[in-house]
Amino acid sequence: MAEESFTDPGAAPRAPQLAIERVYVRDVSFESPKSPGIFGSEWKPEVHMDINTRSNALDAQRHEVVLTLTIEARIDGEAAMIVELQQAGIFRLENMDGVLTEQVLATACPTALFPYARETVDALVTKGTFPPLMLAPMNFDALYAEAKRRAAEREERPPDSFVN
Repeated sequence: MAEESFTDPGAAPRAPQLAIERVYVRDVSFESPKSPGIFGSEWKPEVHMDINTRSNALDAQRHEVVLTLTIEARIDGEAAMIVELQQAGIFRLENMDGVLTEQVLATACPTALFPYARETVDALVTKGTFPPLMLAPMNFDALYAEAKRRAAEREERPPDSFVN
């Protein structure tokens, strides 16, 4: 019996779908600028982390998302270790409108990439003979909501007036 394919105009729209095609390290750097002297110091660093995401469309359904982490551990104001990582993935998004696509690329995709980034950072740090650095989970939904709120605030503010 042959299968027939037809489109039913009354059929419900297909559900949005997200698939991970590939996860990879796009770029990585580890620096220990004060080695070997830093190994004699008590390890109580001040750790600072910057996090950023970006995405670019590869075609109509496939997108590359890059999660960038920059982590710096300082002791007595001097950099003890610096880790820079671009953890990336290729994601297939189907049946999503522009608004949903933007949200998924900014939240769900980085959420999927973050465990890989955590493992890579921890491996680099321990191979540098520093104590393990397990990054706390990130709430990309909250980060996205905050970024949208700030963007809305900027749009609501009237332009600065100039006085001559």
